[in-house]
Amino acid sequence: MWISHLALNDFRSYSSAVLEFSPGVTLFVGENGQGKTNLVEAITYLATFTSHRVAADSALVRQGGSAAVVRAKVNDRDHETMMEIEILAGRANRARLNRGNVRPRDLLGIVRVVTFAPEDLSLVTGDPGVRRKLLDDIAMQQTPRMAGIRAEYEKILKHRTALLKASGQARRRREPIDEVSFAVWNERLAELGAEIVSQRVRNVRSLRPLIASAYERIAPGRGTPHLIYRARVDGESENVPTPQDLDRGDTDALTRIEDGLLDPVSVKERILAEIAAVQDREIDRGVNLIGPHRDDLILGLGTLPAKGFASHGETWSYALSLRLAEWQLLRDEGRESDPILVLDDVFAELDSKRRSALAEMIGDIEQVFITAAVGDDVPTELAGARFRVHGGEVTANGR
Repeated sequence: MWISHLALNDFRSYSSAVLEFSPGVTLFVGENGQGKTNLVEAITYLATFTSHRVAADSALVRQGGSAAVVRAKVNDRDHETMMEIEILAGRANRARLNRGNVRPRDLLGIVRVVTFAPEDLSLVTGDPGVRRKLLDDIAMQQTPRMAGIRAEYEKILKHRTALLKASGQARRRREPIDEVSFAVWNERLAELGAEIVSQRVRNVRSLRPLIASAYERIAPGRGTPHLIYRARVDGESENVPTPQDLDRGDTDALTRIEDGLLDPVSVKERILAEIAAVQDREIDRGVNLIGPHRDDLILGLGTLPAKGFASHGETWSYALSLRLAEWQLLRDEGRESDPILVLDDVFAELDSKRRSALAEMIGDIEQVFITAAVGDDVPTELAGARFRVHGGEVTANGR
């Protein structure tokens, strides 16, 4: 899979840009603040409709513009697809597929992109929501319908939060609570939440050996990474082993807990039972306490949690290994083409050994986009097309 053409209008710093690419490595070189990351951000957005830098789409629209447009021609084996997404500030996005109007979600899955950027250090150091997003973005690229499930789950949470707060007020006034509405929202929350949890657990299991392999190649002898999914389904699912347990080979408890989270039907029933047990507390607090929006992916390194204990270099290597494991997972799923890999400003932080190791790992990928402030930071093994980025202008600079 590779992108042959990319066109931007009013996206970030670009009023207009049209670029043509070939398979292999493409390098964008330019000083910080010149617009090179904006280019790979647009490529990333085509895969998940989210930015790796900001939460709100409105930030993607160039200042003074009403909408940003990203167009791309995607080549998958002998098949070419034209895709376009129009990002409208404060309104629903619009999409086109091969020049015909479609729903934005109809574009999901056409291009698969895995991006590593400095912001990904928050995968290790940040809040659980960052790690949940990682797992959900993987699921959306695997199965585009998961995007709809995730969006509907978020709507259910909002409705149920409003009901919890209204019920709390009613209780304080000694008025009856709307049990019928709770039954409806509880059922739907449990059904959608169970699908999200089960998909996340399956992917954590698949990622586990892949990140161990990637980390050993990037930081050999620096400890084994451990992935532990903690689900807010019930008390049993939360009682997961520690990194120390896993580092000494005690995996039976984790396997048993994960086995119990793979079937959405049984997970749904467990969520419903737990909601019934805590609903009074939820009403008092006005907060949804149960469901995948409360889950976390615990990252261990050796015997300790990576968060709070890993050094800066270990954190960087861990986050990079997570993204490489994600890429390998998507590649191994049976499709004949590779996902596209984006490495945003990664080589400046790596020593020569880790640069060479990374170059060896990605050298045969069908298409890789790399940004760098200094071109010499990128190993010569990754020679490819070069573009100079300066002041929002992109100039082809040969190979």
